[in-house]
Amino acid sequence: MKKPKWVVEKEQAKKVAAAETVWLFGLHAVRDALQNPAREKLRLIVTRNAQDKLAEAIAQSGIEPEQVDPRKFPKVLDPQSVHQGAALEVKPLNWGSLEDCAIGAGDTPPRLVLLDRVTDPHNVGAILRSAEVFGAQAVIGTRHHSAPETGALAKTASGALERQPYLRLRNLSDTIVALQGMGYIVLGLDGEAETTIDQALEGKNDRAIALVMGAEGPGLRQKTKETVDQLVKIDFAAGFGSLNVSNAAAVALYAARPKP
Repeated sequence: MKKPKWVVEKEQAKKVAAAETVWLFGLHAVRDALQNPAREKLRLIVTRNAQDKLAEAIAQSGIEPEQVDPRKFPKVLDPQSVHQGAALEVKPLNWGSLEDCAIGAGDTPPRLVLLDRVTDPHNVGAILRSAEVFGAQAVIGTRHHSAPETGALAKTASGALERQPYLRLRNLSDTIVALQGMGYIVLGLDGEAETTIDQALEGKNDRAIALVMGAEGPGLRQKTKETVDQLVKIDFAAGFGSLNVSNAAAVALYAARPKP
């Protein structure tokens, strides 16, 4: 019996995912990945200088490094990548399901950041850093039209990629609905909203809160706007101004932080 097309496509997608690897680069990103026991490490390429700097992390990881001449660094990376003499091939991290990441830790009400077609790895990396600083449970994008794990994302995240859950789920609207069913207040950041984030969260900081950030330029998609609980804006001085998405995420996380 011939398999249905959707079954074949699903099996093919699983094979592609199983074969997928990521090259991380830069001393900081490589060190943090080497020290992460949850990260599957495949191949480490280093110059002698970088190997000396990473000696403790290399020993901890148990991986055997390949030492190369800095003038003949293998072309496994984009020529523009500032690798600092270190490149590590790894498997993408598996952070589990939405339910695994959405459950709060202890008595602190959870915070999530959802990304609506934010594709720039530098922005996503910066958002991961802010999410870690402000204690968010996870950053969530979509499988398509969002930045995957890349060396550029990891370098910008400055180690946060190894510690801060980053999920890419099939459908953002379905994810929002699922979070609402778990008791989350889901707020969409929109510069044209009438209500500020501070006004929307007044007296509600003890609730689970998810913040949805749109891509720079287009902002949130219409379907996303219709699905969130409320659209909110950041209150700028003099009533005008704009921030890029990573800065806006940091300000929103600060505004939504649980109050004592």
